[in-house]
Amino acid sequence: MTEVSLPAGWKETSLENLIAFALGGDWGKDESFDDPDYVAVRCIRASEIKRWEEEKGQTAALRKIKKSSLEKRALIEGDILVEISGGGPEQPVGRTVLIDKAALSQHPGVEKVCTNFFRLIRPSSMVYPKYLSYFLHSFYKSGKISDYQGGSNNLRNLKFKDYVTITVPLPPIDEQKGIVAKIETLFSELDKGIESLKTARQQLKAYRQAVLKHAFEGKLTKQWRQQNPDKLESPEQLLARIQQEREQCYQQKFEEWKRAIKAWEGSGKEGKKPSKPKKIKEISTLDSEVLSSLPETPPGWMWGKLGLMTCGVEYGTSAKSSGVGDVPVVRMGNLRGGIIDWSDLVFTSDKEEIDKYSLQEGDVLFNRTNSPELVGKTAIYKGEQEALFAGYLIRVNHIPSIVDGRYLNYFLNSLIAKGYGNTVKTDGVNQSNINGEKLQGYPFPFCSLDEQVEIVTVLDEKLSTAEKTLEEIGAQLDKAGALRQSILKKAFSGKFLPKYRQEQ
Repeated sequence: MTEVSLPAGWKETSLENLIAFALGGDWGKDESFDDPDYVAVRCIRASEIKRWEEEKGQTAALRKIKKSSLEKRALIEGDILVEISGGGPEQPVGRTVLIDKAALSQHPGVEKVCTNFFRLIRPSSMVYPKYLSYFLHSFYKSGKISDYQGGSNNLRNLKFKDYVTITVPLPPIDEQKGIVAKIETLFSELDKGIESLKTARQQLKAYRQAVLKHAFEGKLTKQWRQQNPDKLESPEQLLARIQQEREQCYQQKFEEWKRAIKAWEGSGKEGKKPSKPKKIKEISTLDSEVLSSLPETPPGWMWGKLGLMTCGVEYGTSAKSSGVGDVPVVRMGNLRGGIIDWSDLVFTSDKEEIDKYSLQEGDVLFNRTNSPELVGKTAIYKGEQEALFAGYLIRVNHIPSIVDGRYLNYFLNSLIAKGYGNTVKTDGVNQSNINGEKLQGYPFPFCSLDEQVEIVTVLDEKLSTAEKTLEEIGAQLDKAGALRQSILKKAFSGKFLPKYRQEQ
C-alpha cells in the first residue's frame, strides 16, 4: 500500500496489472553475420542509459537478429525498458527508460530492439506510458529497488517476478496526462537552473586549468625569479642535484634496512625478513616527440621524467578490508579533486599491512586503474588521520628535497599530465590502467624547491575561491537531484492537481 491516502478517484494496482506485454531482449548476432533469416537492427544496451536523455540511443549497437524474434521484440512508442542484469554489488539494476518518438527516430529505417540485459514491458491502455515511466523512475530513485535485487557480488539482477508486484497509484487516464504535463513543466524549470550551474562549473574548471597551465609554464612566478636570481639553477646544476638527492635517498634506505636486519636477527628472526631496497633505476631522458609537445620552460627549469624525483613508486595493499577495523584504507573512490574524501571508508586491523602501507603526510597517491575518464586522478595526504592505501593506488614516494608534494599533486591534476596519461594508458573493458612504470615516464617540470613552494602559494591563493564555489555548485546540484525526486513523490501522492480534480 502507499504511505499516504490517495485522492478520490484514484486506486492502487500492481505493476503486473498495467502490463499488456513483457519480454526479454535479444542481443542477436554480429553485424557481419550472413543469414537470410536475420535482419539488421539497432540494439539498445545498458551503456546507452547513462546519456539517454541527451542521446536517446544514438550509440545503439548494429546487430542482426532473426526476423521471427524481431516481430516480437521490435520497440514501439510507449514501451518501457527495465534493466534486469548488471555487474557488481552497486550496479544500478532496475533503471528504466521510455521509448518515445525521439528514440525511434534515431537511425531511420532500422528497427530498434533491446539487449537481453533488459526486460521490455508494454503498458496496457489503463495507464499513460509517460506516467508509468515517471513512477518507475521515482521508485528506483527512492532506493526501494534494492529490495528487488538479487545475485552475487559479481553479477546483480532484478527479481522481475517480484518487481511486477509493486503497487502503483493510479488516477484516471486524463489526470495521469495532467500530472505528466505538470511534472514536465517543473522539470523544465529545474533543468534550466541545473544547466546554468553546470555552465558555471565548466567555466570554473576551465579557469582552474588555465591557471595550472600558466603555473607549469613558469608564468605565475616570472616576477619571483627576477627578484630571486640567487635561487635559480641551470638545468645542468638542477639535474646534478637531483641525481645526488636520489643517491642519498637510496643510501638512507639501505642503512635503515641494515638496522632492520640486525633487529630482526636479534629477535631470533621472528616475523617476515625486511626487504632489501632496490637500487635506484637510471631514468632516461624524454624523447624528442614528447618534448616537442610540452610548453617551453623558463630559466632554472627543465623537463624530465617523473621517475627522477623518486627512488621507486609503490602499489598499495591488496589485503581484504571490511566495514570495521582499526585503520581506514583509502581507495580510488576517496580521491576527489586533488584531496582525499574521508567518507565511505573501509578498514583493516592487519598490523603487518598497516606498518607497510601507512600514509605519511605529504604522500601523493595516483589512481592507476579506473574508468577511462577517471584513471590517473591524484590526491595528496595531509595527515588528517591515520590511514593506509589500497592496491588500485600508487604512492609516488617522491623525494621531498627534490619535489614539494603539493606541487606534484597540482601538476598531476593538470591537463598537461592528463593529456600525456591518455597517450600511455592501457584500455580494457570499461576500465583503463596506467602502471607504475608508465607513471615514472610522465614528463615533469622540474625547478628549484623554493620556486615550487612559491608556485603552490600562488595556486592556493588563486584557486581557493574557485574550489569553494565548485563545492557550492556541487551542493546545489545535489539539492536539484533531491528536488526532482520530491516533485515525483508529490506527483504520485495526488498533491499536484487538487484544482484539476475539483473542476472535473
